[in-house]
Amino acid sequence: MYKLTNITDSIYYVGVNDRQKVLFENLWPLPQGVSYNSYLIMDDKTALIDAVDIGYSEQFLAKIEAQLNGKALDYLIVNHMEPDHAGSIRLLRQFYPNVQIVGNSKTFGMLDGYHGITEGLHEVKEGDVLDLGSHKLNFYMAPMVHWPEVMVTYDSTDKVLFSADAFGTFGTLDGAVLDCDMNVDKYWEEMIRYYANIVGKYGVPVQKALKKLAALDIQTICSTHGPVWREHIQKAIGIYDTLSRYEAEDGVVIIYGSMYGNTEQMAEVIASELAANGVKNILMHNVSKSHASYIIKDVFKYKGLIIGSPTYSNALFPEIESILSKIQIRDIKNRYLGYFGSFTWAGNAVKRLTEFATASKWEVVGSPVEQKQGMKSESYVACLALGKAMAERLNNKSENIAE
Repeated sequence: MYKLTNITDSIYYVGVNDRQKVLFENLWPLPQGVSYNSYLIMDDKTALIDAVDIGYSEQFLAKIEAQLNGKALDYLIVNHMEPDHAGSIRLLRQFYPNVQIVGNSKTFGMLDGYHGITEGLHEVKEGDVLDLGSHKLNFYMAPMVHWPEVMVTYDSTDKVLFSADAFGTFGTLDGAVLDCDMNVDKYWEEMIRYYANIVGKYGVPVQKALKKLAALDIQTICSTHGPVWREHIQKAIGIYDTLSRYEAEDGVVIIYGSMYGNTEQMAEVIASELAANGVKNILMHNVSKSHASYIIKDVFKYKGLIIGSPTYSNALFPEIESILSKIQIRDIKNRYLGYFGSFTWAGNAVKRLTEFATASKWEVVGSPVEQKQGMKSESYVACLALGKAMAERLNNKSENIAE
């Protein structure tokens, strides 16, 4: 019934697409859906690499059964226990009661916790090899990319890396599975958004994993989300390398909240001065309209950040406070920061933004601007100065603008 995509002569794609889910992890928008990728190796012994969300188990099991065609499923390799991949494991074990579940000790703790499975387990450690016949599977631990039990599986025969969530993207697979069979343009920004929101905090563990994998001859990357990378392997790895080093492109993200347009007007003046001084990448986010996931993606992508908030109940505008919390949790490093605020009768936003600036340990650029009520010439000039200071810092025209 199912004509499956070959990754290699003996590795098949048995994943599924989710076009129904609105929010990934019940947090992050999925305007283009998401795929849950799983792979079946046919050899003397058969091995399934990762599973899928429980909601798609019927289609998933039908694909596996069609390819096995009566042959036993010998192993299930669990690289990652998050339920969007591991949710169907209990059902899979019911269909294939003799399957050996392969994972590390942390995997098995979660397997018991989620599914009550404690038997039929095959534990692997760093560098262990599982012999399927022609295929030799090598295991490498990648803790905190982005859960503590994560590992990756390398097939040294076909030079395929099964990378768990690493190098994954949001977005369904619309017909093709391999990157060489599709236009991948739409996936790059979604890879950055995926990394920034899901993996973002764990830059150091990602760097450790990348160094470990650098010694391998990788000709195909099979992630658990998005395309299978073959033609664009170096670009995919490069994006993860750049983001996990917290390196960024030249550009400025302006994040602001505004109740009646006065703080927004300040943001507009700052943006115009950035442009006048040669900054071409300017991303403006009204926090009452832009979803946090897109804001976080841009903060990861660009070097400069300018934040503006009105005072609200003697504190920050609630949606500004929320996005700052999400940014702070991710422990992003090496950004330039400017900030501004407005108030009607009692100002406190700039004071709270100063506290964020101190906590972030970023370089503060220019002088913070605080405006009472509507814009006057004094605050207009101060906003221009803030925009100019950030542009000059990005252009390296000044080595010590921070105040």
